[in-house]
Amino acid sequence: MTSDVGIDPACSGIQRPELPTRALTRESDRVRQLLAAGEWHPAAADTDAAAKVLARLAAPLPTRGAGDGRARAVDRDRRLQRVWRTSVHHLDAGAVAPPCAALLAAVARAFLPWSAAPNPPAAAAAPRYPVPHGTADGSPPPPTEAGEALLADLIPLFASLAAPSPPGDVPRTPAVVPWKVRYTGRFRHYERPARDVWTAETVRCARCSHADGPWTVACDWHQVTLECPCGLVTDRPGLSFSEVFLVLPDT
Repeated sequence: MTSDVGIDPACSGIQRPELPTRALTRESDRVRQLLAAGEWHPAAADTDAAAKVLARLAAPLPTRGAGDGRARAVDRDRRLQRVWRTSVHHLDAGAVAPPCAALLAAVARAFLPWSAAPNPPAAAAAPRYPVPHGTADGSPPPPTEAGEALLADLIPLFASLAAPSPPGDVPRTPAVVPWKVRYTGRFRHYERPARDVWTAETVRCARCSHADGPWTVACDWHQVTLECPCGLVTDRPGLSFSEVFLVLPDT
């Protein structure tokens, strides 16, 4: 990312709240390098996901003849919330290649303050990710200007990913590096069996029923495994990528 989000406000002259963009900067730079070097020829699932996210990134705000400032503020946040939702949807669908999954995870984390604003899901069990305190209960609003500042860099990046492949091009996916990290806290597994119907379950160790860690979280970009302090390793089916990525530190 080349946006001035995260730059010292004294240097940029713009006061913006911080957003978790460290992973986004890293993954965006990696994608640009892979595409420029011809090391990644995205498959159809990757270009399709990129096109869907691009549509959200580039979506214009509605034109309201009599719209007031409050309505426009809601529209701005709704646009950013849709970026978040679309990124999470394609991340958890499990169809994209690892480089695309890493980028989607970084985008989703950067736009996490909009996960429940301005339209939090109606169901009580709907996912409640660790958004900044007060976002969902009406105290400090999400840092909209900082979120919108990310769009200028993300739009051309996703446009490159969404571009159709030349005729005869064979998909090529570069190798990715697995990672492992320690995390103390709970993971929640969410399911949505019907519209506005959510179920939520805390992930617990099948051997000792421990739920708070510290977990050793490992990811090879095909599946996520959790190792309990008791030593049991589980790759519990159904624990989606976003349920893990969005609670980990922005490293």
